[in-house]
Amino acid sequence: MTTKGKILVVDDTPASLKLLTELLKTEGYEVRSAISGELALYAANNNPPELILLDIRMPLMDGFEVCRRLKAQPKTRDVPIIFVSALSETNEKVEGFELGAVDFVTKPYQREELLIRVRTHLEMTRLRNRLEFLVDERTNELRASMLAFVTAIASTVEMRDPYTAGHQFRTANLASAIARELQLPEDQIEGLNLACVVHDIGKIRIPAEILCKPGRLNELEFGLIKQHPETGYEILKSIDFPWPIAQTVLHHHERENGSGYPHGLKNEEILLEAKILAVADVVEAMSSHRPYRPGLGIEAALNEITQQQGLLYDTTVVDACLTLFRQNGYILPV
Repeated sequence: MTTKGKILVVDDTPASLKLLTELLKTEGYEVRSAISGELALYAANNNPPELILLDIRMPLMDGFEVCRRLKAQPKTRDVPIIFVSALSETNEKVEGFELGAVDFVTKPYQREELLIRVRTHLEMTRLRNRLEFLVDERTNELRASMLAFVTAIASTVEMRDPYTAGHQFRTANLASAIARELQLPEDQIEGLNLACVVHDIGKIRIPAEILCKPGRLNELEFGLIKQHPETGYEILKSIDFPWPIAQTVLHHHERENGSGYPHGLKNEEILLEAKILAVADVVEAMSSHRPYRPGLGIEAALNEITQQQGLLYDTTVVDACLTLFRQNGYILPV
């Protein structure tokens, strides 16, 4: 009998452990349980699971220490870990992500929320592994296969944030149009398109409640958001794409005057593909609805890049984008 995936559940409270184990088994997962950190380490190293759900507040060895040790072991280094805990402070979540966790579910959790996150991270890991295999194989169907799997990865990321569903694909459409206006080679445009489709892949490790927060983010929450280019780079860097996909994702929040993140790059230090993505990203984001504000409209977005060209955004790229909308009649896809 096939299962949806192998999961290790770790919780020192018997009732919580039983509840979570039975929930996942009912959904078709193969589940093993551990009631302490020591047993969790033994179980994971003896038979590595595909995903670990880990409590934090446990005696003798807490979840943070378990995570630290799992990430130090070759057998379990790449197994995604989701913390399931009553701890809800942002600084605790930051600590968990710094240790290598991929998500954080706060108790008491909603059944559907938990299942979506489990499904998302299992599918994400499998898709990435399959994509890496396809690139290594260099088959005749490489490009079509890569597009299919990259699209699947992007859809998996967007499952967690309904407010930005379609953002990566609309951004990719606009960025490709800008690149054609700049008369870039079609092969380069193809790589840019793929990078755009997964440019927010790093948000897979940001708690959904922060992605969907209707109010202003605090400093720690915004700090988590700012990690997504580096997280995306880490996810993609080992895949031997024929284009600089990982580097484009890493650079897409860098700005011309060095005020961007994560590395404060300037001007020619930033990849051209990332400069194009940066403009397309902000135009799409400003014109669309977000949890913290209604859509501002395309004119507001075009005015923003006009005012900031040469400062935040590459002048040539901005001019190409303006030409698309104001002379060529380009319209963002719905």
